[in-house]
Amino acid sequence: MLVELRRQWHVIPAMSGKAPLIEIVYDGECPFCADFTRMVALRRAGQVALIDARGDDPRVAEIGAGLDLNRGMVVRHHGRVSYGADAMALLLALSQPGGVWGIARRVFASPTGARLAYPVLRAGRGVVLRLLGRRPIGEKDGRRE
Repeated sequence: MLVELRRQWHVIPAMSGKAPLIEIVYDGECPFCADFTRMVALRRAGQVALIDARGDDPRVAEIGAGLDLNRGMVVRHHGRVSYGADAMALLLALSQPGGVWGIARRVFASPTGARLAYPVLRAGRGVVLRLLGRRPIGEKDGRRE
């Protein structure tokens, strides 16, 4: 059973050809982001495209158009794009219940829970990336691209 998400969706036409069921644009240098997206991909094997926002895949610009990828991951599912807390809530709703992510799934099932929890997770991500010496997405030599 999917959790109903009461958020604004941005509709983007699906790519031509056979597109994956879910496309996830995430920060490949963030250990939390990478682990979370791999978990989702493993549970939905063959239906998920993991797209590193730091790479040169053209879908990064297409799916993430106008969104700050340093502030949240982006998910395109059936032509609809969700971002940040909405993206995480969608992925958790689509994943199998239980396991390590069971608590997160319950928290993100509530718009209030997602709105409160996501900034904490995002701040933790920022601290870890700084501790690891990793630059923000799109920044090279201390300057934005």
